[in-house]
Amino acid sequence: MTTLRHALTEATTRIAAFSESPRLDAELLAAHALGTSRESMLLARLDDPVPPGFAALVERRLAHEPVAYIVGSRAFWTIELTVGPGALVPRADSETLIEAAVAHFGDRSPRHILDLGTGPGTLLLAALDQWPDADGLGIDASESALDYARGNAASLGMQARASFRIGDWASGIDDRFDLILANPPYIGADEILPHEVAGHEPASALFAGQDGLDDYRRIVPDLPRLLAPGGIATIEIGHTQGDAVSALVAAAGLSARIVPDLGGRPRCVVAG
Repeated sequence: MTTLRHALTEATTRIAAFSESPRLDAELLAAHALGTSRESMLLARLDDPVPPGFAALVERRLAHEPVAYIVGSRAFWTIELTVGPGALVPRADSETLIEAAVAHFGDRSPRHILDLGTGPGTLLLAALDQWPDADGLGIDASESALDYARGNAASLGMQARASFRIGDWASGIDDRFDLILANPPYIGADEILPHEVAGHEPASALFAGQDGLDDYRRIVPDLPRLLAPGGIATIEIGHTQGDAVSALVAAAGLSARIVPDLGGRPRCVVAG
């Protein structure tokens, strides 16, 4: 009998040809096939028989389908989000935006939060979990992404505090917010992305003109009218875009500060 332990080793070897986290990928797929958590599997199930369906899940991963799409969810900050085709997969680098906001507010809580380009509700719902007294609005141009966001808010018990609206960035928004979160598309038109990203995730959530800055040019000028006194915006950037986005923020009359991600790469511009 082939055990799950041995099947995980084999799957890891195969997935390693293209993934930066092959063992984690294999373990998440196996836990999904077992219908249990990865932690429970690692503690007590490694000598079980290989679960039915695991091989098929591995084949999907070998076709470069994102793990989050295969298992239907992704952990982010302190929450678990349902994701799938049509929604950008939450990434750990984006947690830098929440970390920067936590550092700014300290033991205070922002009361009103705006998430521009909310996708499946990633940043807004993470922020609302961080600050239970806050409420927020998520904007996205994709109804498919907003369907995920509304479902995630409901499953997390946040539907009374989180509202979602189809929109074109900040157009038509007249309120003021203590915290604005934004993870806009920032990939340049000629940049090459891994097949699992370019081949599966929505292009509208990835690409932003020739230099990747088109959406920053639309978002940043609206920040002064949207920010409440003492408020900040935390904006995700590509690691080469810190100076360009900071210049846009300065031109809008706001201060700008760059915050690195855990890998030490510029990942967030704090504007306020």
